[in-house]
Amino acid sequence: MNPYVLATLLSSLGLGTTLTFASSHWLLAWMGLEINTLAIVPLMAQHHHPRAVEATTKYFLTQATAAAVILFASTTNAWTTGEWDMTNMSSPIATAMILAALALKIGLAPMHFWMPEVLQGLDLLTGLILSTWQKLAPLALIIQTAQAFDPLLLTALGLMSTLVGGWGGLNQTQLRKILAYSSIAHMGWMIIVLQYAPHLTLLALLTYIMMTSAAFLTLKLSSATKVGTLATVWSKSPVLTATAALVLLSLGGLPPLTGFMPKWLILQELAKQGLPLTATVMALAALISLYFYLRLCYTMTLTISPNTVTSSTPWRTQTTQASIPLALSTVMALGLLPITPTIMMLVT
Repeated sequence: MNPYVLATLLSSLGLGTTLTFASSHWLLAWMGLEINTLAIVPLMAQHHHPRAVEATTKYFLTQATAAAVILFASTTNAWTTGEWDMTNMSSPIATAMILAALALKIGLAPMHFWMPEVLQGLDLLTGLILSTWQKLAPLALIIQTAQAFDPLLLTALGLMSTLVGGWGGLNQTQLRKILAYSSIAHMGWMIIVLQYAPHLTLLALLTYIMMTSAAFLTLKLSSATKVGTLATVWSKSPVLTATAALVLLSLGGLPPLTGFMPKWLILQELAKQGLPLTATVMALAALISLYFYLRLCYTMTLTISPNTVTSSTPWRTQTTQASIPLALSTVMALGLLPITPTIMMLVT
């Protein structure tokens, strides 16, 4: 892609998200979301592969539907209240519609069906942008308007997302689909605690971005898109294999890795709020997710490629990918648990 075009698209992505962050007016927020969607569409379709074009079409249709619902619901709210301000959400129908539309935008269950299909059709770097950056603007809107939403609805969305994210990833052989289900599960963790401690939602989002960035960049460096290909990575770069396995365990939320921190604090907060049953279901759903991360770790570290998989061993070619972003995100995805008290002081 032409560097000028790429720079324009990436700056538009930044502009759309910033516009939504800065707005307290529904029309401005909607405009930011639209700029965001329109900026990523050319990035998704840049390879002109039929699957990429199909994924782009699916993504555009779902995002356009969600944007239309947001516009309709905010207009309905403005009709009843007389103002476009986000803080004044007194119409229950409009509030429920906005939550449904924003859930569709970030891929919360049961509005998650587009997410694995779209991610599967993209290359790994565009998939990384879709899994991290594209979640920021809708989540900012959900956090801003959280007090207006029905607590039961938020809890139901959170529980369903963690369960669907766990169950959906169990039977997958495609790494991008596994990461899509992982994204759905993590979104569930963020939404479940939103009404009690929004700062924990923010913390979970930041750790999720670190871990997902490390996972995607590792796969990009090793050119792996299927589970079978992972078994051949160890012969090419043993150190990368070891760190990749740890990053996957961090995504699963195992101590003493960074991924344990948000899960631990969210479960603690749910228990404080007198919701032991919800906390138990969330912990059990995390165990389901952990199973498929462990499956990937097993394939990477405990199988010998020529005997167990049919894919050919990759050539040891020199990579052109910058290794600094991968190194930084891997370090943050593995080693931030000891400084949990400091982080809690910063986010509260």
